[in-house]
Amino acid sequence: MRSAFDKFISWTGLLMAVVLLVAGGLLWWAHSFIGDQVNEQLTMQGITMPEGDALASLPKADAEALKPYAGSTLDTGPEAKAFANHYILVHMNAAGDGQTYEEVSGKYITMTPEQQASEEGQQLAGLRQTLFMGNTLRGLLLYGYAFATIGTIAGIAAIVSFVGAAVLLLLFGLGIWHARKAEKTADVTVKGAVPHTA
Repeated sequence: MRSAFDKFISWTGLLMAVVLLVAGGLLWWAHSFIGDQVNEQLTMQGITMPEGDALASLPKADAEALKPYAGSTLDTGPEAKAFANHYILVHMNAAGDGQTYEEVSGKYITMTPEQQASEEGQQLAGLRQTLFMGNTLRGLLLYGYAFATIGTIAGIAAIVSFVGAAVLLLLFGLGIWHARKAEKTADVTVKGAVPHTA
């Protein structure tokens, strides 16, 4: 009875190990695919991380956040996040004096056609366009960062799945070994039993 139970648990563990191996393979594929896509798409943008005077002109906290990537090609999720939040956003805030695109656009839309055609209106239109482009680029870069993070999580999950599968395979081997040992012990006990006599 003990041998049969050990075998059942062992084979169940083997099935779980196979499931984890398949899941780990799929997760690793997702990790590699996402990583390649993020790298390829970001590299195509041809953005070089700021360095030198470009860093010096930024507030200290923003310059410190960008310093580890100074002069490198923007091709990773963390670089995309740093560039979006500590370079583009800083320049957007400086250009718009802290106003958002929605605020500037709202002011421009409420102007009459004559006001929009004035010098002030044209400046506001230019600022509106600048903030729109900045928001668009920031959004794309932060999407890249989000996907890169998902890829990293998939890679970690794949490693955990492979480790779990390895542990279950080890336990499967030990379970089968224990089942055979239990069978031999049961055989010895049966063979060594003294027959009952009346």
